[in-house]
Amino acid sequence: MPEGPELHLAARFVNQVCSGTVFSGQVEKSAVSKNCEVPFKCDAYLISAVSRGKEVKLTLASIKEEGGKEGITSNGVEREDGLPAPMDVVFRFGMSGSFKLTTEEDIPKHAHLKFFTKQKPRQVLCFVDPRRFGSWEVNGIWQPDRGPCVMLEYERFRSNILTNLSDRAFDKPICEVLLNQKYFNGIGNYLRAEILYRSKVPPFEKARTVLEPLLHKETTNELPLSKKIKIKMQNPDLLELCHMLPMEVINLGGKGYDPEHVGESSAFEDWLQCYNVDGMQLLRDSNGRTIWFQGNPGPMAPKGSKTPKPKSRGRKETDRSGKKTSRSEDCDPSEGRVKPEQRKARKAPVDPSQRRGRSSRADRGQAAKTVEASGGTRKMAARRGKKSVAKPSSPTEVATDSESLIKRKMKSRTKSRKRATNTLVKSESLN
Repeated sequence: MPEGPELHLAARFVNQVCSGTVFSGQVEKSAVSKNCEVPFKCDAYLISAVSRGKEVKLTLASIKEEGGKEGITSNGVEREDGLPAPMDVVFRFGMSGSFKLTTEEDIPKHAHLKFFTKQKPRQVLCFVDPRRFGSWEVNGIWQPDRGPCVMLEYERFRSNILTNLSDRAFDKPICEVLLNQKYFNGIGNYLRAEILYRSKVPPFEKARTVLEPLLHKETTNELPLSKKIKIKMQNPDLLELCHMLPMEVINLGGKGYDPEHVGESSAFEDWLQCYNVDGMQLLRDSNGRTIWFQGNPGPMAPKGSKTPKPKSRGRKETDRSGKKTSRSEDCDPSEGRVKPEQRKARKAPVDPSQRRGRSSRADRGQAAKTVEASGGTRKMAARRGKKSVAKPSSPTEVATDSESLIKRKMKSRTKSRKRATNTLVKSESLN
């Protein structure tokens, strides 16, 4: 799932590709998307983006072209200069949302919102979301129940946590609290694993127990600012890592955590030390989310929780034909192939005269006679005769078999009598 760094990189991408690009026409929504329509139609407008935690806001601002007509919008709102008022569209990416700029011929299959450029050949800025968990809100604002951004509002983020440690939310394990966007806006699954691993905090330690020492540190530390910065860089605490690690991902370049290309060799894959790394332990928290860690899980670890199977991290390789193929790091390239010495030799055809056929009627008849002599019925003898020819038995075994057959016959007669009686009672009641 895209986290704070990925949404910040998405906003940066929009600003780069849309800088100086004029868009025009109606904003189009796909027919399969359940999100709302974007009622914005303008002859010329610009697009800019800004991120905050796990949200991205696009601003559609109309412009007046030289010698052209003024933009017109369907909501009829105009500025003082006669142009339509800007419109903000706030996006939440869900599990697979992203922005892409393509040509009209190469629009992705799962493009659910499209902005078209004015110049020819036309290009399209698309909001792509294969799993369709993402959403957008027209004339939206930042969600009020989300806390300050861990990347862009660090001081407010830290203060918001340390002044609210009495909240019941901090009674939970620290690994679960790190996903609470009311306090950790921008932190997701891979970031929480890296933060806890690098701060050497057990994931299922009580959150208040972990964070209260930081409150004491805030009130008693009277060191100069330069000394504080040096200590922060050499030995950062958990809240400082919540800011530093997302900024490291942003500075890596690329797309950060990209759900479409998991397992590719990249700077981000090399940056990970705990999340989805071989040799780490796995557990599911009370919300069903997988946490990667090392060592003791902590006193609040769920009891009886099933350990999920780790996903293998594949890397791209080039085969002999030059095509790129993916395989697991700990996988043998020849694994799964049948070696020549392991192939089974074909069996030689069997002579028809040597094939064992079904028992003949004479054999079945002989079996029936043998069983009937021991007190059995013709039907049972025929059934047994189909399976195998009866073997001669001792007198004691014959007596035992005859007694068991008599008991079975008595039971079957009793059942048939009960059925006949029930049928008679039903018919009389109907009459």
